[in-house]
Amino acid sequence: MSYQALYRVWRPRTFEDVVGQTHITRTLQNAIIQEKFSHAYLFTGPRGTGKTSAAKIFAKTINCEHAPVKEPCNECAACRGIQDGSISDVIEIDAASNTSVDDIREIRDNVKYASSVVPYKVYIIDEVHMISVNAFNALLKTLEEPPKHVVFILATTEPHKIPLTIISRCQRFDFKPITNQSIVDRMQKIVDAEGVVVKKEALDAVALAAEGGMRDALSILDQAISYSENHVELDDVLAVTGGVSQKILTDIVSAMYKKDVQSALNMLDQLIQNGKDPARFVYDIIYFLRDLLLYRSAPSLEGILERAIVDEHFQQLATEVPEKWIQTAIMELNQCQQEMKWSNNPKVFIEIAIITISNRSEQSSGETDSASSEAVMQLTQKLAYLEKEITNLKQSPQQAAAPVQPEKRRTQPVKSKNSYKIPYERIRMVLGEAQKPALKEVQSEWANFLSKLKQTSAPAHATIQDSKPAAASDSALVVAFKYEIHCSLFLDNRELVESVLTSVLNKHLTIIPIPNHDWIELRNEYVKNQEPTTNKEVSEDPVVEEARKLFGDDLLEIHD
Repeated sequence: MSYQALYRVWRPRTFEDVVGQTHITRTLQNAIIQEKFSHAYLFTGPRGTGKTSAAKIFAKTINCEHAPVKEPCNECAACRGIQDGSISDVIEIDAASNTSVDDIREIRDNVKYASSVVPYKVYIIDEVHMISVNAFNALLKTLEEPPKHVVFILATTEPHKIPLTIISRCQRFDFKPITNQSIVDRMQKIVDAEGVVVKKEALDAVALAAEGGMRDALSILDQAISYSENHVELDDVLAVTGGVSQKILTDIVSAMYKKDVQSALNMLDQLIQNGKDPARFVYDIIYFLRDLLLYRSAPSLEGILERAIVDEHFQQLATEVPEKWIQTAIMELNQCQQEMKWSNNPKVFIEIAIITISNRSEQSSGETDSASSEAVMQLTQKLAYLEKEITNLKQSPQQAAAPVQPEKRRTQPVKSKNSYKIPYERIRMVLGEAQKPALKEVQSEWANFLSKLKQTSAPAHATIQDSKPAAASDSALVVAFKYEIHCSLFLDNRELVESVLTSVLNKHLTIIPIPNHDWIELRNEYVKNQEPTTNKEVSEDPVVEEARKLFGDDLLEIHD
């Protein structure tokens, strides 16, 4: 097969070609020029950001026949041999398929032999986090004191899985996600060289879909070129990526703001019937609202808009929709996005979000203002009544004031939005028995517990990964979850989670889940109840006591 994918053809061959990682390439170039490069490097970062490409360029540069140089010449025998993989002194290893101790021992036994063709023998180990713990231990001594002619370059997308003993022996470089503008500039250079016509808005859509990865961007661009036959429009990219056009997003947002629920839901249904991914739709509309909010706040920010193109319809929508409504819509859709991860029916959550947002128009703010005005009016009437009572008491001090029966207020029962019922009394009992050392012990082992739980059951890990231990006693552990739905989902995996926690702590703790916002309220209430002296001090205030004698407890309100 003669055709090669764009990301293979345009893989960086010099440090200058590595996009968006100047902080790394400049450091490596200076180290090579000064001949002060390290014996071991750790390259970390998201996929498609240039880790293995930079490693291979580094290997070519230090072995180039013209070294020391800032860039490989890509013309000498050493550079060409490393580029095509014919030189055996530069070894690329996929750790995902070479994870055993024996594989690492083979490396350890071979490093002592001098390089045969080029000055330095370079080991590039990709996805190094896949190596087993025992294999890492076998590599420790070699990594700490390798021969002078050996350089190790470890690359990974998950550095938290690598033992600290390995990380401490390497120079670490963190590759960051590439900015959309840098991706667009690189793609523009490529399409010009390839002789392909691609619209600017199409390149912007590709960069947004790539989420910071250059390799992903080139793969999407390659697919869009094949789909559109060398003339790529925005609609072609949206068809390939499953994205939603700005016109539809504008119409849906406008319908929600105008409370036209029927139109908004019909457009959503049509999108899903056409094969659009619900998760992708929510992603696009959140970014569209974000751009709408930024443009409405400051039109000069047009240059940093990521999803929207400022046209006549966008400008009109920005003038119609208030900032508060946009903020509320973004928060509602963000919560919808979180809940969709745990559901087999994501469309239902999107429909609920659309209905909720549509019902929260400017009326909500009007109702708030009306309620505030009513409260102020009631307070004014109450003050006038108290002033009248004081005047009457001054005029006839001998007459006992008739007791005034206060209006009884009905306590509204609190209704939970979700089916999960919080065991408040049980949590209060745990707080009464809570010990700080017990909580610290759990916190110190929490990361280890989550890692072990993920290996045991990924679904169970997903329900508890965003939680945190809040309070602990000898027999129970209160865990604060981000959302109420996570508490309900946790109960389905409770026995498994508690068994893994028991194996980590060597003792059994009953886990009691509670939503984070409810935990904060309960904790504040508990702390407040532990401080009884405040009310006592207020009651002993002579001014308060005198007021109580004059008016009685029913008409008395104390403010700080």
